Amino acid sequence: MTAGERVLVVGAGVAGLTTAVVLAEAGASVHVIAEQVPGATSLAAGAMWGPYLVEPKDKVDQWGQRSFEIFRELAQNPATGVRLTSGIEASRTAEAVPDWATTLPGFRPCERGELPAGFTAGYRFTVPLIDMPTYLDYLLHRLRDAGGVVEQRRLTSLSDAGPASAIVNCAGLGACDLVPDPDLRPIRGQHVVVTNPGLTEFFSEDTGLSPDLLCFYPHGDTVVLGGTAIEGEGDLAPDDKAAVGILARCAEVEPRLAEARVLEHRIGARPTRATVRVEEEVREDGTVVVHNYGHGGAGVTLSWGCAEETRHLLSAE
Repeated sequence: MTAGERVLVVGAGVAGLTTAVVLAEAGASVHVIAEQVPGATSLAAGAMWGPYLVEPKDKVDQWGQRSFEIFRELAQNPATGVRLTSGIEASRTAEAVPDWATTLPGFRPCERGELPAGFTAGYRFTVPLIDMPTYLDYLLHRLRDAGGVVEQRRLTSLSDAGPASAIVNCAGLGACDLVPDPDLRPIRGQHVVVTNPGLTEFFSEDTGLSPDLLCFYPHGDTVVLGGTAIEGEGDLAPDDKAAVGILARCAEVEPRLAEARVLEHRIGARPTRATVRVEEEVREDGTVVVHNYGHGGAGVTLSWGCAEETRHLLSAE
């Protein structure tokens, strides 16, 4: 990739916008094409840094650590929507502590009295917490400041993106048809946003593979409550029954949430495959395509690391 080279980025979720920023700030002429700006699934994220249930582990560790470093820098500017926040991740079954957690600032096992009723183990740490609407808006402004252009339209194939030196595929779940990639599947997620009754720390339960999640992330005047992980479902319509369950689970841990006023429902479909795909493909017509999708529920966590790897792949051309 040379200065001024025209690069098309498909997708305007957190992966697409972050990648576009990295490429534009490296000197490329970046044109983003997306059906939704910003992407609905990224808008619906909670979002707490953490490489959950995503492979390949060695690459995920590298991508996640690089993203952590950048989020820590971004947290110095309140306008980014990123804050370093302390809180607890707890388990009802005393699961082993994930190795990534032990390296985080302030990590320590919880005392019994710190845990809600019904929980047998937990640990405290400080981690980047990202208010996604604010953060995605920040990325859009940063991209435009770097000369990037954003076009809102739906593509039926990557070839429809138009002439470019290279195409970067950050289409998320859309890659299922655009590539096509039959290994990609949706995992539906729902959050409920409520007024903040005074919470300053996050809470997350290690629920393993359960479709019913339990977490709450305070973002100033609001709290994002979660959640669900429904395998194979990509419908983005609100589910009232799921919302009631989310509110009940969260209020059981933090009773102040029982009286909080519901502001909105956020629903997304996590683009999930066996492994995250960040790799180069040269198509039959000679077009260079770098794929950057399939991040599951770790799109925010891996965003900067995967974006920088995408830049390296293009720079090797």
